[in-house]
Amino acid sequence: MINMRQHALCERCMLLLVVIFLNGCAQTYQKGLYPAQSNLVWPSKPAAARIAYVGQFHHPENMGISKGILEHLGDLFVGSSDRHMVRPMAVIALSPDEIYVADPGVKGVHYFNRKTEEYRLILRKGDQAFPSPVAMTKGPNNSILVSDSALAQVFQIKPKAEHATVFPLQTKLQQPTGLAYDKKYQRLYVADTRAHAIRVFDQQGRQIKKIGKRGKKSREFNFPTLIWFDDRRKLYVTDSLNHRVQIFDAGGRFINTFGQAGMATGTLARPKGVATDNLGHIYIVDALFHALQVFDNKGRLLLSIGQQGKQTAEFWLPAGIYIGENNTIYIADSYNRRVQVFKYIGGKS
Repeated sequence: MINMRQHALCERCMLLLVVIFLNGCAQTYQKGLYPAQSNLVWPSKPAAARIAYVGQFHHPENMGISKGILEHLGDLFVGSSDRHMVRPMAVIALSPDEIYVADPGVKGVHYFNRKTEEYRLILRKGDQAFPSPVAMTKGPNNSILVSDSALAQVFQIKPKAEHATVFPLQTKLQQPTGLAYDKKYQRLYVADTRAHAIRVFDQQGRQIKKIGKRGKKSREFNFPTLIWFDDRRKLYVTDSLNHRVQIFDAGGRFINTFGQAGMATGTLARPKGVATDNLGHIYIVDALFHALQVFDNKGRLLLSIGQQGKQTAEFWLPAGIYIGENNTIYIADSYNRRVQVFKYIGGKS
């Protein structure tokens, strides 16, 4: 008969064999932001370089985050859970090592932490899926706010939270998309696309202002989508089917607009994500151009990057953009199932 010591030894041996087997069968991903091509810059020589390509990722392994033994064992007994992106729509980088990606393709929000080598897919309470998470912003107390356009709700992901909870608003939304948060006055701005308006809520969730209605004039919108709040407390709105960007102050007063319909570089076909760097440059992701366009604060085109394709610095229906530390630019390249990363390296002009 096998005694207890032999039985324990057999169990350890079996566990070791299982782990070896799983490691042998696991799909191999290149670690780090791949492929690192620091010599790829825009514009090309002899012009001075302004933007450099950093890399891309679509799976935790690309961030140096591998599955642990328990995750491998879980895959063995309950089936493998693929952790790659399917249709990323929005991205936020709290730091170069801590990144959230909203992904309707997996009906959740990916969380990557390179420092702790942690990955998780964040769902709603009770492991309920997000039908359509489309935009995010940094919220109160270092939380992340997520809009779900199908549920017509905003959700909050608190630091280290396993699940998202409803962020209560006292006004019913029709189709929330873009989000922006004013930390100074603790106000949440929501692009309510189907209502053709931007709604502003206080910290109790009460609507204190509604900007816009359907139309083509200043302060009017035609399916606004994504929004951005800069360090100078200006609000940028991609007024998608008016083919322009409108700019407001924090109180909702109109400042400026630029853009026009067209199929040439410098025009806007289907503007989606908008963001600014700390030098005041305005970055617009255009889904139909499959490109990133950079404008100055007067709306004059400075640079265009990309075309339709799957190669480095090419895009396929890109959506969200986020600009983080050191003017690092993150773009949700939706139908290429990845996030591409760039960096502004030029001067003020």
